[in-house]
Amino acid sequence: MSSTLRVGILTISDTAFQDPAADTSGPSLCRLVEAEPRYTVEVTACIPDDHKVIQKTVTAWCDDLDLHLVLTTGGTGFGVRDCTPEAVLPLLDRQTPGISHLIFAKSIQITPFAALSRAVSGIRGQTLVLTFPGSPKAVKENFEAVAKLLPHAIDLARGGTGKKTHEKMQGGPRPSGVAPTATEEKGQTESSHSHGHGHGRGHGHGHGGHTCFHHSDREAKTDAASLGLGTPVSRRLRKSPYPLIPMEQALSSVMDRVVPLSSVQKPVDGSLIGAVLDEDVVAVEAVPGYRASILDGYAVIDTDGPGQYPVTAVSIAAASSDGSATTLLPGQIARITTGGALPEGATAVVMVEDTLLVKSSEDGTHEETVEILAKVRKGEAIREIGSDIQVGQTVLKKGQVISAVGGEIGVLASIGVQKVLVRQRPVVGFLSTGNEVVNHDNGEELKMGQIRDSNRPTLIAATKAAGFDFLDLGIAPDSPEDLEAAIKGGLAKCDIVVTTGGVSMGEMDLLKPILEQKLGATIHFGRIMMKPGKPTTFATVPNPNGGQPRLLFALPGNPVSATVTFHLFVLPALRKLAGYEKYMWPSVQAAVAHDVRLDERPEYQRAVVSVTPEGTIKVQSTDKNQMSSRMVSMLGANSLMVLPGRTAERDSVSMGQKIECLLISNLG
Repeated sequence: MSSTLRVGILTISDTAFQDPAADTSGPSLCRLVEAEPRYTVEVTACIPDDHKVIQKTVTAWCDDLDLHLVLTTGGTGFGVRDCTPEAVLPLLDRQTPGISHLIFAKSIQITPFAALSRAVSGIRGQTLVLTFPGSPKAVKENFEAVAKLLPHAIDLARGGTGKKTHEKMQGGPRPSGVAPTATEEKGQTESSHSHGHGHGRGHGHGHGGHTCFHHSDREAKTDAASLGLGTPVSRRLRKSPYPLIPMEQALSSVMDRVVPLSSVQKPVDGSLIGAVLDEDVVAVEAVPGYRASILDGYAVIDTDGPGQYPVTAVSIAAASSDGSATTLLPGQIARITTGGALPEGATAVVMVEDTLLVKSSEDGTHEETVEILAKVRKGEAIREIGSDIQVGQTVLKKGQVISAVGGEIGVLASIGVQKVLVRQRPVVGFLSTGNEVVNHDNGEELKMGQIRDSNRPTLIAATKAAGFDFLDLGIAPDSPEDLEAAIKGGLAKCDIVVTTGGVSMGEMDLLKPILEQKLGATIHFGRIMMKPGKPTTFATVPNPNGGQPRLLFALPGNPVSATVTFHLFVLPALRKLAGYEKYMWPSVQAAVAHDVRLDERPEYQRAVVSVTPEGTIKVQSTDKNQMSSRMVSMLGANSLMVLPGRTAERDSVSMGQKIECLLISNLG
């Protein structure tokens, strides 16, 4: 049995289904489970007190996800709508009355109200199922009562002998040559009973507050990974060995393994665009570095007031030949241009429009006397030293992105900073796979069965638009040797390798076995409960150059599936690698412009978000046909409409209802 016990926590409550904030025992149960080192909460959900919905969810978690343990919370009391025991009991292959008895025995010692619980427990397939009441207090009391017994019970339910547990109870392993007793032999062939009672509720964080499963996802469960590469087609797996996991879990699995790259000094120039600062930037020079005029006019002493004055100096925006400034005395003025340095003693500037020429030189080339018409205040139209930026002032913060707008580079250039410390920019490599795939620019007429590669050009274009570096790894045929060599070449040069195709259940889908058996990769997930992109695979691979493992995304071959999953997983991972603090796509709530039918799986429909003249945010699907092979559904798309899975209570989104939309491009 795996050392990590995968747990599902299911809240069953009409109230919590309508208002997830009302669910208190679900999160409590999650915290209790995750506090135990051997447990990991793989999926949570919140559903109403509905007999059919309860059965559908529990069945899917046991049969499809093959969880070790399912804990339900709520619906076990005397309430009119409480139906959890009636829904769960018919699903069980074997009941575990000992666990139910221990739960009751522990609870009744604490409160007589424990007698009002109708909780049941048992085994479906290889999954242990416990139904708890909905009290957070009882969750803590009763989970703790059974927590130590559950690993042993799960081991036995999955075909284990419980040998280690028995040896520990009996003081150690049996000496060599000593036969087991009859009691021990009997214990190894029977399932032992663990005991417990619990109260709890599980909270769902999926779209719409629930978790849904597609009818074709009822696949066989196995603890094995992919079969050997030499396995004949007649012996290939007919069902996927990879559990179907929720989108939220898949995204967390990726982001938890993305570590920002190290830093490097870069010169202040256009190559910084898109880079993320890894230090605070402090000004080493003041801006402006001298007292400067804001406009064209005359430098004056404000106390002189209006009147006629001799023009004794001229200051234009240029470097002083000797580094010194002229001096202005009372009763004198100096002609000055925008950006020119003020003479010593000047306290204000009068714009040229508020003056009259009284006298010029005999040759007409110089002004000798000018009349000042306006009264000015001290400091008027003057930029004092450091009025924009002072020496020592922090002008840019660590984590700030250098944008293409130019503001950040402009500020850096103005303060005397020559180099800055930024995160290294990741490199992503793209590899298309398949015997049928040819380069899109191949001028020859396609042969029967051939298709042009649209995946690499599409994903490379999206990568360039996002400002990241890429490597085109070409096309690899469906050959273990060619695929292994191409992937190894990409891993040696790229921080992320993205492949398309070869991840489903076909006899030539070789990516997963090659990753596991040839490259020593760890596959963190191989199927996601989403549409499109269900077979999306994510793995970490030992870095051939040492250091952090490389990231590998094996995306489906269908063009829309590849594009959508690239935007959902790969681009956020690239941003986090590059040091972006906000690496996920922004989202908005938009009113749907038409009715949308829901699929059984959560779906990401290609759509266009726009703002009406009245300021309303609306969203419309790009195409009625949203098939994963239909690339025209990406035309004009600037968003992905996040649709929840279909339930018995909700099978569509009506026109005018608001839905979350991920913005993957600019608003139209």
